[in-house]
Amino acid sequence: MTGPNKDIKFPLENYNRLCFLKNVIKNPNIIVGDYTYYDDFENVENFEKNVKYHFDFIGDKLIIGKFCMIASDVKFIMNGANHLTNSLTTYPFAIFGNGWENAMEGKTYPQKGDINIGNDVWIGYNATIMAGVNIGDGAIIATNSTVTKDVEPYTIVGGNPAKEIKKRFSENIITKLLELKWWNWDIEKITKNIRNLTDNKIEKIIE
Repeated sequence: MTGPNKDIKFPLENYNRLCFLKNVIKNPNIIVGDYTYYDDFENVENFEKNVKYHFDFIGDKLIIGKFCMIASDVKFIMNGANHLTNSLTTYPFAIFGNGWENAMEGKTYPQKGDINIGNDVWIGYNATIMAGVNIGDGAIIATNSTVTKDVEPYTIVGGNPAKEIKKRFSENIITKLLELKWWNWDIEKITKNIRNLTDNKIEKIIE
């Protein structure tokens, strides 16, 4: 056997609150890698509801890698939430029209870019990820955190705003893991190594 079928919606028998996320997503601007799962206390369809201010006319993307773990109530705040911050007021007059539609002539709302989540990233319950943030491979985002800045690979962050708590491994091990990129192996090789991947001794990996 080589693990669960990556193309099914619910990989756990008789349990519909955990899904392989790519098989649930309908929005083409949300891109999810194989085996990434989402666990929701109520309904896995809630995931897209928690990608906030994600408007087609802006075109920004939420990109999530492989083998990520996303807990219930995690929210992603996209660029549609942005207001002018260097003007005398942040109030969005133009959206209301009726004589206010020219308020934004010659101006644009700030765009912070896509949200990019690496591979093997664990995002804890009720965390919030802001527009433009990049989260590196192997990172852990603590429960209730608000992530406003990029997170380096294999780093644990927490708080509001989220700050580094510690690195998961030494710099030497992190470098080796980033070279290894186990999430890109074929599933047979991953299956052969699952006991080693769930250990902390990189030298045990079978090539």
